[in-house]
Parts: sequence; C-alpha cells; structure tokens
Amino acid sequence: MWDIKGSPDIKVITGIRRAGKSEVMKSFVDRLKIEDASANVVYADLSVLENEPLLEYHQLYEWAKAQYQIGKKNYLLIDEVQLCEHFELSINSLHTLGLYDIYLTGSNAFMLSSDLATLFTGRHIEIHVFPFSFREFCAYYSSDTDLQMLFDRYVVEGGLSGSYVYEKERDRKNYIKNVYHTILRRDLTEKYNLPDSKMLEQVTEFMMDNISNTTSPNNVSNCLTANGTITNHSTIGSYLKYLCDAFVLYKVSRYDIQGKKYLQTLDKYYLADSGIRFAVLGKRNMDYGRVYENIVALELLRRGYSIYVGKLYQKEIDFVAIRENEKIYIQVSDDISSPDTFQREIDPLMKIRDAYPKVLIARTRHELYDYQGVKIYDLAHWLKESGMFL
Repeated sequence: MWDIKGSPDIKVITGIRRAGKSEVMKSFVDRLKIEDASANVVYADLSVLENEPLLEYHQLYEWAKAQYQIGKKNYLLIDEVQLCEHFELSINSLHTLGLYDIYLTGSNAFMLSSDLATLFTGRHIEIHVFPFSFREFCAYYSSDTDLQMLFDRYVVEGGLSGSYVYEKERDRKNYIKNVYHTILRRDLTEKYNLPDSKMLEQVTEFMMDNISNTTSPNNVSNCLTANGTITNHSTIGSYLKYLCDAFVLYKVSRYDIQGKKYLQTLDKYYLADSGIRFAVLGKRNMDYGRVYENIVALELLRRGYSIYVGKLYQKEIDFVAIRENEKIYIQVSDDISSPDTFQREIDPLMKIRDAYPKVLIARTRHELYDYQGVKIYDLAHWLKESGMFL
C-alpha cells in the first residue's frame, strides 16, 4: 500500500472474506500517523455503533468534507464502507473534489472484484490481500522452530488467521467452514439470486477436489452430470466466474512456451487457501503434490508475479512466472528422492532452450542446490524466504 500512497486513484482493499483486509487498513493508519505525522488522517469504521450517523451517504459526504484540513496531506480511510447505502455516490464526489487520498474496505457481498469498475467508473486501484503466507504463519507461531513441522501444519491449517485463536482442531475447522459457507451463501447465492447454494457447493467442492488439474466448464459440467447433478457448461462457467470474483479461486491460463502465445482452452484453478480444502473435504483423494502446487501458485501471486501454466510440446511446466522483465520456469513436486520421479520433474525444464532461470521446488528438506543449471529449492525454505528467487 505504501508504494501507491498519494496516487490519484481510489484504493480498494480486496481479498477473500476474513483474509485480514480491515487489519491491513488499521496497520496502514498506524504507519501513516508515525511516518507522516503532520498529515490529517481521517479514519472511520462504519461497523462501529458510534459511526451510525455516517450510514447515510449524504451524512458521510458532509462529515468527510468537514474533516478536511487545508494545507495538509489528507487521507480518508473507511472500513466496511458497504454499510452506507449508496456509498459510491459520496466516495466518487469526494474523489472528484480531490480533497483526500482515499482508501476503502468492504464486504465481498457488496464489493466483489467485478463490481468495482461499475462503482467507481475506472477510478480505482485494487490492493489485494491474501490469507497468511507461510512466512507470516511462522512469525505467528514464532515459539516453534521446527520449519518442516510448521510447514506440515500450515498445509492443513492454512492462512485464515482468525482460526489460529482456537486450540482444538475441530474448532479451527468449524471457523474455516463457517467462512466458506458464508461466502457461498451470502456473498454469492444471495447476491446473484441463485436458486440455491447446493449446486454452487458441488461445483466448489469439485474444484477443490481437483486443484492443480487443467479443466474447463465443459469438463466440470460433464463430470457433475455423470454423477447425477444435471447442469451445463454455461452455468458452470458463471459459477466459476463468481468464485473467482469472490477470490475463492484464482484462474490461471496456459502459455505455449515454444510458440510464445497464450492458449484459450483448459485453464487451471487454484484455491485461495489450502486450509479451506482440508476443513471442507478432509483428506479425501489427497495428492500432496497438487496441494503443494496450489500453495506455490498463491505464493507467486503474493510476491507479485503473473503466472501461467507452461506447455512445451506434450510436456507441462507447472508455472511460467512473469514480473516486469523477469521470467522464471517452475516445477513443483512432493518427494523427488526417487531417481525416476526426479527425472520426470526435471526433464520438462531441461527441454526449454531459452536462457531464463529454471527452478524445481520440492520437499527436499535440504539447502538450495543446483542440477545442470536448474536450482532445486526445498519448499518450506523457499516459502519462508522473504525475497524472490536467489
């Protein structure tokens, strides 16, 4: 957030429900007060009873104007802004006046990614918040020093930090399941007037059961229909879009490495947090390699990369990660101690003829090493590193 402070856009903090958007805003407010002490920092949490008068958009507008101070940098930060009906009228007017550097958070039921362009007519920028990374998980549980044990916990418990306050596994899972069902039933079923949440739940659970697999709405429709749920690719396509808008899923397209072009069929969808899968599905049809791939996908997005699934002839590269002028080819695996498994994972990388870096990330439990120009990272160590690639 600090990097875009002062830019002319309305900044909207987005992310899956309970990812910590409000906490990010509060931390930003605290930093502003310390590092820009002469500024006028105006903050309101509309979920607090004392701010009830601001739930009417004219009142919100007049209150914000009255808080403005001439000759100072003025910041306006509003948490749970959706509680004010027609808030966008106030915010757009304040933005037009140019009085404030504006920051907002709101419930996903009212401020899904697809809504923002309509609400703010292109004058906004999203600040995306992900669930806790493994590095943040380690910082939270700083008294535990066994990195590999912490990683095993992180895979199951995930990054929805609100669950960490519960000591019993059952209570943690119930917290996560409540978040999950609230997203499906309140943020999506009610918002889009879906007939019921059952179909949406079936689609979501199917996708969680098949994370890291290439698929399409037609494939999902055929599988569900074969199992007795009559649907069609159009409905499935809409549901997948809703889940992406609510940041439950992230869609990743394929990229032809040889032809240097993007492919239009068979995308991958990654789940926002592995803890949701374990809370809802348990260890049904467990494939740790695919779960690890999902965790790496989210970490790459968290570190600012755009990611694609690489296709090279008949081989697949898990990720082509691109950030500005940087491009990295990445394979993700579970256990590569078997020579056959290691060769299967390394071969696609070795067949790429350009000079961009090539990386294999796996549960090696060893320090970084090199194999014929391919860097081999231990998954837990790579996730713990604050930088990008060494």
